[in-house]
Amino acid sequence: MNKGKLIVFSAPSGSGKTTIVKHLLGIDELNLEFSISAASRDARGDEVNGKDYYFISTEEFKKHIKADDFLEWEEVYRDNFYGTLKSEIERIWALGKNVIFDIDVAGGLRIKHKFPEETLAVFVKPPSIDELKIRLKKRSTESDDKINMRIAKASVELATAPQFDKIIKNYDLDTAKEDAYLLVKEFVK
Repeated sequence: MNKGKLIVFSAPSGSGKTTIVKHLLGIDELNLEFSISAASRDARGDEVNGKDYYFISTEEFKKHIKADDFLEWEEVYRDNFYGTLKSEIERIWALGKNVIFDIDVAGGLRIKHKFPEETLAVFVKPPSIDELKIRLKKRSTESDDKINMRIAKASVELATAPQFDKIIKNYDLDTAKEDAYLLVKEFVK
């Protein structure tokens, strides 16, 4: 199978990585296809199964782990799993496209480790932890406890930024989008 490129965007929740990835997907010249992750949680807001995530039960997720069906997976929170099915990457490469990921830090680094030459790993850095908290609260999709859990995790995730190929500082969204476009354009050419 002809391998395309793998473009990983990782960041703490609320950093803007999803917005940046959606922007890049709209640029035809980059030849990108979104890697839909599997998740053992319920859909939030207007998320759609098979578009935003493959929503599967915790039991089904564990069966896929045992069958070695994942390129990478992570128990992000207790009994809350996320992962990338190998079949998803094969599907995108069969289309002749490059794979773009919106993925947690640990998963992003695992992909970079498994495919060092084919992967561009980009960390999206928020202006501050305080700004991150404001962004998460504005979403109105999670409880204060869940937001506090995400903020605690963000401090750990921020420490991994130097392990990525590139860091984009998302202080201004338009600038971050342009920085991301230029990085990806150079990598896929």
